[in-house]
Amino acid sequence: MDLNVAEPARDRRVRRSRAALMRAAVELVTERGTAAVTLSDIAEAADVSRRVVYQHFGDRDALLLEAGLDLVRRELLPHLADDPRVAAGREQALAVARHFAGHRAFYRALLTGSCAFALDRGLIGVLLPINRQAIQRLHGDRLTREAIDDLAAFLTGGAGSFVTSWVVDGADPLDPEAFTDRLMGVMSVLTTSHLTGEEPR
Repeated sequence: MDLNVAEPARDRRVRRSRAALMRAAVELVTERGTAAVTLSDIAEAADVSRRVVYQHFGDRDALLLEAGLDLVRRELLPHLADDPRVAAGREQALAVARHFAGHRAFYRALLTGSCAFALDRGLIGVLLPINRQAIQRLHGDRLTREAIDDLAAFLTGGAGSFVTSWVVDGADPLDPEAFTDRLMGVMSVLTTSHLTGEEPR
């Protein structure tokens, strides 16, 4: 399964059922603060049968994973990809922080539950192309294609770990502005001083 793209277009009823199931999953996990919700509860909240859940997703973890990735695609990616001047900058980092803070209960439950590894890998897959493009724009004339790919993977994985730690263990309420300042400080050291020879601040 390619985690970078949304599911292909299907029959309108199928799309509605999938969307209802993913919405119900996000709402129930958020409300209960745990990923240990039953498929029966999700199906009931989405007003579909358990059979429909199995047909679309196979099991609960697959549904929760797709619900998390769908939330990122729908609510976060539009803020990251629209304006090339924003990419890799503070506004992009702040959009990420605000998204995860706004859905903290949901992501915290998933990132500490049985689908944590799959969600982490899925989020990296979704965000990696954006970081690769940003690095290409900033440093493409000084780096090989392989170095750009390596740096994008390193930064995406590292930033993902940083966000996960903040979402899971950060003090309530999460402060997206302060977190963004921390993240930008780290990114600045990694992407600027070592590439240009400048001393870190």
